[in-house]
Amino acid sequence: MTDGAMVYRKIGKESFSAHHIVNHHAGEYVNKDNPEINTNSVENYFSVFKRGMRGTYQHCAHNHLNRYLAEFDFRYNNRSALDISDEQRAEYLIAGIVGKRLTYERIAE
Repeated sequence: MTDGAMVYRKIGKESFSAHHIVNHHAGEYVNKDNPEINTNSVENYFSVFKRGMRGTYQHCAHNHLNRYLAEFDFRYNNRSALDISDEQRAEYLIAGIVGKRLTYERIAE
């Protein structure tokens, strides 16, 4: 689900089984005929992501973007608005690191 920008049309056809559009230029943010067609979720996600990037990290190297997005996916999918408590979030976090190894590689300057 995207707004009507032309850049999304090709991506929608190639990558997904369905692509729905809301017309922001006409003041539409939720499809009148089908309220499930909206861009509210993605806009909420990017709001959380942008606040984190501006407030906490302030910079994101291109080669680490996937890591930042994974962190904000976790934050968004385990937020208190979904009735996830701090204890549950900590349990999910710890369960997610089992069997993973954190490595450090020094990059030559």
